[in-house]
Parts: sequence; C-alpha cells; structure tokens
Amino acid sequence: MAFEGLQLPMLPLHGASPAWHARVETAQLPQVCRAVRDQGGRLTALWGADNRDQAGGFSLHLILANGDGALWLTCRLDARNPAYPDLSQWFSSADRQQRAIHDLLGIQVEHSTAFVDRRPWLSHGAWSGSEFPLRRDASLENTSPPGTDNYAFVPVEGEGVHEIPVGPVHAGIIEPGHFRFSVVGEKVLRLEERLGYTHKGIAKRFSALTLKEGARLAGRISGDSTVAYAWAYAMAVEAMTGTTPPPRALWLRALYLERERIANHLGDLGALGNDGGLAFGLAQFMRLKEDVLRLNARVAGHRYLMDAIVPGGVMRDIDRAALDQLAAQCDALEPEVRTLREIYDDHAGLQDRFMTCGILTAATARRLGVVGFAARASGEAMDARRSPGLAPYDLLDVRVSTARSGDVAGRVAVRFGEVFESLRLIRAIVERIAPGRECMELPVPPAGAPGLGWIEGWRGEIFVALEAGENGRIRQAHAHDPSWQNWPALEHAVIGNIVPDFPVINKSFNLSYSGQDL
Repeated sequence: MAFEGLQLPMLPLHGASPAWHARVETAQLPQVCRAVRDQGGRLTALWGADNRDQAGGFSLHLILANGDGALWLTCRLDARNPAYPDLSQWFSSADRQQRAIHDLLGIQVEHSTAFVDRRPWLSHGAWSGSEFPLRRDASLENTSPPGTDNYAFVPVEGEGVHEIPVGPVHAGIIEPGHFRFSVVGEKVLRLEERLGYTHKGIAKRFSALTLKEGARLAGRISGDSTVAYAWAYAMAVEAMTGTTPPPRALWLRALYLERERIANHLGDLGALGNDGGLAFGLAQFMRLKEDVLRLNARVAGHRYLMDAIVPGGVMRDIDRAALDQLAAQCDALEPEVRTLREIYDDHAGLQDRFMTCGILTAATARRLGVVGFAARASGEAMDARRSPGLAPYDLLDVRVSTARSGDVAGRVAVRFGEVFESLRLIRAIVERIAPGRECMELPVPPAGAPGLGWIEGWRGEIFVALEAGENGRIRQAHAHDPSWQNWPALEHAVIGNIVPDFPVINKSFNLSYSGQDL
C-alpha cells in the first residue's frame, strides 16, 4: 500500500481515487512531511477549517501524493491559539497556501528557524487584520472599516537596478495580477508576483449549497478547466456516497476532458506564436480552436462544456452520429496541427524566441512541486491519467509527453504532443464506448462523510475535497488548482531573461488567476 512506511493509522477512502485518510498530531507533521518528501512524494493541497461549532476547534488539512495514491491528513488545532509547524521547510509550495490560511482563518504558522513569510496573500485590505472570513462566526456582510494594504515587496538593490511594476490591471481582457520586476537594463534579476485580486469566497459559498448545487459552482472556479473541476467534484460526491457512475458516463467524461485539453492547448499554441512574432500561428490555431468549440456546443450544449458533468454521470448522452462527428474532427485536426508544428519547428525567428528562453530546471521543478505539462517539459513524467490511472484511463494506455529542456520550446513541444495524444484518446473512446446509462441518482451521504476527487486537468492535477453536512448539504469544501504550485515556477523561469521575453514565458505556462484565488 502507498505510504505504508509512515506507520500511521490510515483508513482507505471510498471512491475512484486510490486515497487514504489519517489523523495526526501537530508534533507528528514534521516527521510525516519529511518522510513523504524523502520518498519522492509531494504536497498537493493545504487548507484549514473552523470546527468550533462541533467543539472541534480548528483543523489543518493536507493532501500528500505520490504515484500510487493520495493521503489526506487531518490535524486538529487548538481553538484559542491555532498553530502548526512551517510546512514550507519540506514542501516549498506550502508557503502561499499557509499565508492564505492565515488570511482566511487566522491560523498561524509556528516560529521556526526557517524564514516564514508572514505577508498577507489573499487579504488586500478588503477586510481588517482582525477579521477572518472563513471562521464560522464571520459575518457575510463586511461592515467594519477596511484594513491597510501596504504590501512589502522584496527590494533588490545595486547600481543600475530599477523596478518595473506591471498590473494588476492589464491591457488584455484577463484577470488581475501584479508583477514586480527588478531589472538591470533589460535583464530580469527578480520577479515577484502578487495575486489574490480575484478572491471570490468560493469555500464560503460552497458551505451554503447542497451537494447538487455545488456541482455548478465547481465548474465555474476556473472557466478554462470547467470539465476537470466538475469531474473532480463529481468524483468527491460519488466517493462520499459510496457509488460508482455508469461506465458510459466515465467514457464520456474522459472524452470531454480531452476536448478541453485540446481546446486550451490549441489556443495557447496560437498565442505563443503571436507573442513570438508569428501572427500567422495565432490566426490558424484560433481557427482550429473555434472549430473544436463549435462542435462542443452542437454535441454537448456548451462551447466550453460547462455543466456537462454532474455527480452520478453526465448531463446528457451523446448519440452515435455525434460521436462519429467527434472522431471525424480528430481525423481532420491531426494533419493540420502536424503541418503547423512543422512550421513552428522550421521558423528560425520563432525558435530563437523559444529555445533557451524561460528555463525551468528539473531540480527547481521538483523543489517547487511543479505539476502538469510544465513539470513534464522539465523531465518530470507525472500524469494522473497514467498514474494512478483512474477509470477509464486505466484502459487507454495514456502516453505521457515529456521534454528535458525546461524552456519555452520544451513546453511548446509537450503541448503539441498532448494535442496528438488527446486526439488519439478521443478516437479510442469513440471506438470503445458501449451503450448504457449516462447518469444515476445518488443517495444522500451521512453527515461528516468525506469525499476526494483527483483529476489531471490540462494545466495539471486538480483536487476537490468535500465533507458532507446534514440533509445532503455541504459542510466544507476545498478545491485546489495546479496554479498554486506553478505560479512560483514562473518567477524562477524568467530570471536572467530580458523583459520583452516575459510575455512568451508567461504564456508558455498560462496559469490561472481565478483558480488560485478561491
């Protein structure tokens, strides 16, 4: 069994994900985290909860993962002085999540010899420093005066060093994020991000919904990943109810997920060409993406497949004629994408912008806990479709696309590889899918029942953790986007490059503001 060397009383969780749950004391956290890290595991999600209404004080939750499965740890914290050890000593990706936990719940990181960043992350002065929105006694209406917002960016000093602030409002129609560049001439010495501008109170909103209503909210956390979030949420609900959706529903979910992956990669490949000075690439790839989105609307009712997946299955079935249309589009797309890849590979000016630009080394990727295609482009061959390989991917022999260069060119190559693999998978799904039910009714889970969903979205792995409340309601929910792990990687990848290369480096990752700012 995975994590068996930890010597913890682990209980297997119901559901499609190979997962276990264990309760630990705060004093055990350093030993457990160190052991998982040393075994090659990673921290995939970290959040807190207020259980004082059940005389339980506060709690800290961690999801640790390796190639075999996921371990959900729950650590009870004191009601009057909730605190826990600094987990960033073992997992670098814990830093910003710890800061978010403090902003939302007032749970502190204990003092340690390691540097602990105590700057706010989600709090931008919208609420005072004595208010914590996720506490049970927090008011839904903010009637107190706002707090201060004097964020302390890390200064870089030296002869000729100056700063370039970018954002949070950008020229394009995108979500807000602030980038503070420290540069000498055009060379970037340091980049520091400040995010959290789109914090929407998703966790608080979940706790006011039923499990059925929560499915719609999950699919709207980050619109370009609506399928991945909806599937992870549905998986968590099905786990807490001890049910398995019909096989046809699982095949259709995988089909939708690969359609989402293709659409996003096509759009980004076009944008990368445009940022590299090849507007032709943008025009051609956006044409292909539009074809994908239009067919989505015809067969599933929504261009981006929103609300296509629901707990228990999928919203509606797809007939054989529509399935054949999807396979035919794959046949038409593949030669066009291959031709465009040849143009990109042979275009000297574009390759000059891509190669050795924005390098993320394998060592840095591992240290930061980077996931998804960004990790695969740095030689880390992790993909939840392959390992642990949830149904129906366990029957599809997913071929993981990787590169070793870790630069923009590597991330572009992995994206092309993933498009071709998704086209192959869709054709295989259309060929193998059998008639049957597309959805089933789910029972009401008992109060306190846990559920965990784990899906490889197009950016990387997405987790949704749920706890059932009374009468089919949600007591607690946490949704985790891969951008939590991957935003810090952008800060490292841009170092040593020139400022004009930032757009192409940034687009090669194309991270989510909304998914990271729940």
